[in-house]
Amino acid sequence: MNLLDEVRSLFRPALVAMSVDPAKIDDYVAMVKPAANADHGDYQANMSMALSKTLGKKPTDVAQAIIAALPANSLVDSATVAGPGFINIRLKTDWLVEQLQQIATDERLGVPTLASPKTFVIDYSGPNVAKPLHVGHLRSTIIGDSITRLLRFLGHTVISDNHLGDWGTQFGILLYGYKNLLDREAYEQNPVQELARLYKAVRILIKEAGGEDEEAIANPIAEKCRHETAKLHAGDEENLRLWNEFMPACLSELHSTYEKLGILTFNHELGESAYNPELPEIVAEQLAKGIAFDSQGAVVIPNAKGNIPQTKEELEKEDPPALIRKRDGAFTYTTTDLATVRHRVNVFHADVLLYVVDFRQSLHFKTLFAQAKRWGYTNVEFEHLSFGSVLGADGKPFGARKGAAPGLVELLEESLVLANKKYWESYKSRKEQGHDVPDLDETEISKIAENVGIGAVKYADLSQNRTSNYKFDPEKMLATDGNTSTYMQFAFARCRGIFRKANEPEERFRTNPPKVILGQPTERALALQLLRLPNALETAAAEYMPHHLTAYLWDVAKSYSSFNEQCPVLKAETPELRDSRLLLVDLTARVIHLTLDLLGIKTVERM
Repeated sequence: MNLLDEVRSLFRPALVAMSVDPAKIDDYVAMVKPAANADHGDYQANMSMALSKTLGKKPTDVAQAIIAALPANSLVDSATVAGPGFINIRLKTDWLVEQLQQIATDERLGVPTLASPKTFVIDYSGPNVAKPLHVGHLRSTIIGDSITRLLRFLGHTVISDNHLGDWGTQFGILLYGYKNLLDREAYEQNPVQELARLYKAVRILIKEAGGEDEEAIANPIAEKCRHETAKLHAGDEENLRLWNEFMPACLSELHSTYEKLGILTFNHELGESAYNPELPEIVAEQLAKGIAFDSQGAVVIPNAKGNIPQTKEELEKEDPPALIRKRDGAFTYTTTDLATVRHRVNVFHADVLLYVVDFRQSLHFKTLFAQAKRWGYTNVEFEHLSFGSVLGADGKPFGARKGAAPGLVELLEESLVLANKKYWESYKSRKEQGHDVPDLDETEISKIAENVGIGAVKYADLSQNRTSNYKFDPEKMLATDGNTSTYMQFAFARCRGIFRKANEPEERFRTNPPKVILGQPTERALALQLLRLPNALETAAAEYMPHHLTAYLWDVAKSYSSFNEQCPVLKAETPELRDSRLLLVDLTARVIHLTLDLLGIKTVERM
C-alpha cells in the first residue's frame, strides 16, 4: 500500500466532480504531499491557489469546495483549510493502527509487487579490465547495484550486464607497452599492477609525442597503439595470445574488488570482445539501410538530429556524427554498443535498457539511442542514468585519465582502517561515561568495521542526487550523527539491543502482532514514517534515484530518535504499551534493514 497514493486517490473524484480539466487533474493531484509540519496535519494539498484562477473563485472557497467533494472514506479524520487555501489532512489513528498490524505480518512490509513488471537490462560498472578499479568506477558500480536491487524487489525482471572494456584502444596501449616496456619480474609477481603501470607509462609517451589524444593521427606512439588494436581485431595470433593471457588475472582482480564492495554477482559480463565477430555485419547493415555513411575512408552514423555536418561551420553548430569504423578498419565502442542493443533486445527480450555511465558520455548515448531507433528498435525504452564526479579533498575531480585517481581498493581499505579506529574511540568513550558496552572479540569487531566502513562509502555516494558531484571524505562519511550510513546502522543496532534486553522473540510481533497504541505525538510520527516505505521505494525506482531511499531513512531515523527519547519502551507504564512500543521498534529495525539492503549496505547487530 502506497500511503501517498491512497490520500491522493481521494482528491481525483473530488476534482472530477468540480469539472476540473481532465488533462490537468494529475498535475493537481500531485500537489498533495506529506505535511512539512506535523502540527498542520499528516498531508497537505496545495492545488487550491492554482485552481482559483481557472475557476474564478477565491482559493479558500476552492479549498472548501474540494473538501466538500471528497468521497466518503475510512482514511481521513479531518480536512481543514488553512492560510491562503492550503488543505490540511489528518488521518484516522485507528486506520493507521490497522495498517501497522498488517505490515507487521508481511515480509515485504506493505510494499506490493507490481502487477505489470518489465524486463530491464542494466549496464553498469563497465571497467577497462586491464586496469584496477579506481574511484572513478565507484559511482557507476554502486548506483547500478542499488537500482538493480530496488527494481528486483519491486517485482521487475532485471538482467545485469557488466559491459567490460576488454577489446578497445586500451588493449592496443597495453600490447604496445608489453612489447616495449615490460618489467618481466614485476609482471610475473603481479600482472595487474604491472599492466596498470604499462598503461600509464604509454599514456605518458603519447602525451610527450604530441598530446593526450590516442586517436591523434600525427602522434607516432598513438599510431603504433592503434596498429596493435587493429591487429588484435583482425585476429593476429600473438596479440590474441597476449589478450587471453591478460584476461584471467584481470578478471580475478576485478571480482575480488566487487566482493569487497558487496556488489551483487552480475548475470552477464559480455565485454566488447564478445561482440567483435558481429561488428562487420553491424556496419554493413547500417550502410545498407542508409543510416550510416562513408566519410573519408571511415564509416559514420548521424548525430541525434540525424544530420551529417558537411562543413566546419555546420560541425560547430551541432553535435558531430559518430564513428563506427575507423579508417584503419578498427571498430569503436559505438559499434559495440549498437551490437549490445541488438543482443539485449533480441536475446534478453528487454523492455528497458539502462546505462549507468557518467555525464561525460551524454553525447555518445544521445547519438546511440537515436541510431538504435533508426535501426528499428522503437519498442524499447532507453535511459542514460548519468551521474556526477567524485571529487577529492581539494574539490577537484580525481584525474583518472592522468593516472591520479586513487585505486578503489586503497580507498576502501582507508575507510575500513578509519572505521576500526572510530570503533575503539567510541568504545573507550562510552566505557568512561559508564555505558553498558559489549566486549566483542576481534573477529566480530573486524566484521563490524568492514560493514560500517564499506557502508559509509556507499551511503555517502547514494545519498547524493546522482547527477551531482560530491567530495570523497571518509571522516564525514563515518560520522555517527547526521544522514550517514553509520547513523542508520547505529539506529538499527539500538533497536536490536532493546530486543536483546527485553529477551523477547521477534516472531511474536511478526505472527500475532499486538495492537499499536499511538497516544504520543512521537509514536504517531514514527508510525506515519514506517507506512511511507512503499512511496519512497516507488519514487526512487520511477526516477532511478537512490537518494530518495536515503532521504526516507533519514526521516525514519529522526522519528525513531524522537520516539526513543520520549517514549520508554521496556519501562512503559503498562504491558500493553510495552508491547505496542516493542512492535514499533521491531518495525523500525525491519524498515532500516530492508532499505539499507536495497542500497547494498549491511546492518550490524551491535556497535
